[in-house]
Amino acid sequence: MLKVGITGNIGSGKTTVSRIFEILGVPVFYADDAAKTVMVEDPILIDSLKKEFGGESYFDDGSLNRKHIASIVFHNETQLAKLNAIVHPAVFRAFDNWVGSIKEAPYVMKEAALLFESSSYKMCDKTIMVTAPLELRISRVMQRDNLSHAEVESRNARQFPEEKKTQLADFVIRNDDTELVIPQVLELHRKFSSLVQ
Repeated sequence: MLKVGITGNIGSGKTTVSRIFEILGVPVFYADDAAKTVMVEDPILIDSLKKEFGGESYFDDGSLNRKHIASIVFHNETQLAKLNAIVHPAVFRAFDNWVGSIKEAPYVMKEAALLFESSSYKMCDKTIMVTAPLELRISRVMQRDNLSHAEVESRNARQFPEEKKTQLADFVIRNDDTELVIPQVLELHRKFSSLVQ
């Protein structure tokens, strides 16, 4: 089964683009949602997080103490790298299991903010980068998440630069309000569908 990775920096609209593919009948695996799930369901991951960040990483009811972990990793690149090294393999396992459960689909997609940063693009046959100018992306996120300009810039700085991801990707979808997105999605949908016929 053909596996297509889709990514884009914060505010690019990668999730919106992924939803269009879903409307076309393409199953989409959302890595960020999966990460939230495995952090409370994957016993290997839970054990590793407790060892690395302390037992207080989880509440008595088994839910994740996000504030505790965020306070450790937010301004500490080394600790953030440790967290990612624990979480990403669990998300990879979840993706493999999910792909195995899909029976009827021309291809599947994996939507991930850190597709290239986590090296999970290596699990995909093709990759798409959704792009938009930085200021447009910042204004979108400021409106969406009620964040300041500086907060959005700080989050964006944790991702690879857009230019680097664009070079790494097989395909680019421009979501900059100058080009219609749906025709770009339809064109790629035709391409991917023809690859698996």
